[in-house]
Amino acid sequence: MEVQGCVLCHRGCNADRANGSVGFCKMTDKIRVARASLHEWEEPCISGTKGSGAVFFSGCPLRCVFCQNQSIAHDGKGMELTQKQLERVFWLLQEKGAENINLVTPTQYVPQIAAALERVKGQGLRLPIVYNTGSYETVETLGRLDGLVDIYLPDLKYRDTQRAARYSKAPDYFEAASAAIAEMVRQTGAPVFDGERMRRGVIVRHLVMPQGVRDAKEIIAYLYHAYGNDIYISILNQYTPFGDLIQFPEIDRRLTRREYERVVDYAIELGVENAFIQERGAAGGQFIPDFDEAGVLKDERLWEM
Repeated sequence: MEVQGCVLCHRGCNADRANGSVGFCKMTDKIRVARASLHEWEEPCISGTKGSGAVFFSGCPLRCVFCQNQSIAHDGKGMELTQKQLERVFWLLQEKGAENINLVTPTQYVPQIAAALERVKGQGLRLPIVYNTGSYETVETLGRLDGLVDIYLPDLKYRDTQRAARYSKAPDYFEAASAAIAEMVRQTGAPVFDGERMRRGVIVRHLVMPQGVRDAKEIIAYLYHAYGNDIYISILNQYTPFGDLIQFPEIDRRLTRREYERVVDYAIELGVENAFIQERGAAGGQFIPDFDEAGVLKDERLWEM
């Protein structure tokens, strides 16, 4: 359970998080959660009809300048939970009818999450577990989740080293993320569906960014040639400029329709069949939840421990 000399992500910052030091993620090893509720804005096979049981964890090993969740990823907003309370969160979400348990930005808490999942699965939790990540964890970290996670929902943000360094302070991002995704596919195998709901598999997300068409094409080509139809690719057009981007004027705007269409057309020409695309209206702040410690975090039963 203890995370000392933390090397969960590729920062390898070696922070003694178990004794109160914070890592590059800005978190100690105390679990912090900003929201836990039904979430309707994932891919259709994840959200289903009732919504994904999304648990938004505080902190992040990346430093994306355009991050839509800055208040929790960078500023650490959230409530501290024990492992037992995290387990109770999972049970409460199942009680509310969640389609799955969706662990959002969980890298910095993998040891605690793995322990909690082992317990609730052993006690009969029946929902698929979704691991929703920026893909900057190590392969060894992901190995702790083997057999516990049913669906991986990783980002593949950049192929270009300079873009990764400029926008996320992670020049080794592609090397790290591609290795992580390979481990995810190894664990889950090809996609498995129950009707229209995914029950096992990997969906790799790529957020198309302004002036990022070339990078997007290279990422889609890499994924298709590496995995074919053994994964799904989710091509996102929801980029919305957030935060102070005065030093990054090239991305301080919405994605144009033409930019997105060029990427989608390329995927079709390449032969990609297992893909999700978005309508134009997906860009905007209305799809970002309020991180107000809402949802089951306000259920009195969570604190009766």
